[in-house]
Amino acid sequence: MKFPQDIFKQAHELGLVNCHVSESCGGMGLHTLEGCIIAEEMAYGCSGVGTAIEANTLASMPVILGASEEQKKKYLGRLIDAPIQAAYCVSEAGAGSDVAAAATTAEKKGDKYILNGSKMWITNGGVAQESGGWYFVMAKTDPTASAGKAFTGFIVDAQSPGVTVAPKLINMGQRCSDTRPIFFDNVEVPAENIIGQEGNGFKLAMGAFDNTRPPVAAGAVGVARRAMDEAMQYASERKTMGTTINQHQSVAFMLADMAMNVEAGRMLTWKSAYEIDQGRSNTMYASMAKAFAGDACNKIVADAVQIFGGAGFNTEYPVEKLMRDAKIYQLYEGTSQIQRVIISRHMEARGPGGLAP
Repeated sequence: MKFPQDIFKQAHELGLVNCHVSESCGGMGLHTLEGCIIAEEMAYGCSGVGTAIEANTLASMPVILGASEEQKKKYLGRLIDAPIQAAYCVSEAGAGSDVAAAATTAEKKGDKYILNGSKMWITNGGVAQESGGWYFVMAKTDPTASAGKAFTGFIVDAQSPGVTVAPKLINMGQRCSDTRPIFFDNVEVPAENIIGQEGNGFKLAMGAFDNTRPPVAAGAVGVARRAMDEAMQYASERKTMGTTINQHQSVAFMLADMAMNVEAGRMLTWKSAYEIDQGRSNTMYASMAKAFAGDACNKIVADAVQIFGGAGFNTEYPVEKLMRDAKIYQLYEGTSQIQRVIISRHMEARGPGGLAP
């Protein structure tokens, strides 16, 4: 359950971390589609490692979208120069799917803001502090304004006085990923660390998801493909009633359904990535990809365990780990239900014929 620091360092050396950072800041400047291809392969090996790496992208995205060039070079440059971690601090105990309910505050005092509150389920929250990294924090600066203008995005050095990182949460799956509660007690943040302008935080936080939900969906595809491959291999060796079980129609059809959903999930994921790479709004497609791939992944890993039978219920084979790892894809970066809310609203706005090719 330890954070895979050695693997993270190797991935950093190979350029597989912070792929979306522009060349002007020392990065590779990869597109979202290219990131999705990497994310699928990472998750095929271990989605916990993939999440540990992808968390840097999520934290970086508000900076990429809205920060000044000086901020980008300073904070994105730090991620390029050394294998440190960053974390996206938006969710709270009472504000998961309902992001607008976030209660963390930032009060302006002179040329600084005083940050108070707590964040929950923060991926890379502990290792970002240990490595000398930083946080993107969304905090309320105007309690009287609507959600769209009430919050501001800040870059907060993780080792700032007043930042307390709680013990690591023990998750169902992806256990090497570092998930923590984080507390901010009168943390002083320079006004120069505001991303964009005051009141733009909610837009930045939500805009990041258009870029990061496709790679998350790709991760779900990777886990699903791994489960399918494990099930195919086992079904080609396990014999019942005088033949390998992949010759039984009930099992063969389960494998066929897996293949259809893996391919469909990948194509929808790639479409959502391609749309934003072309400079078009992909919000609806990103939600479609995230919901479809996450739900399909959970069905596929459950069917893989079923094909393994009793052997799939213990740790001798990897499918039990894949089943535990898969669940988070229906939860983080917006639950499957929230994705359907987004999709339905976009459908309503487009009207009949709005999805014509």
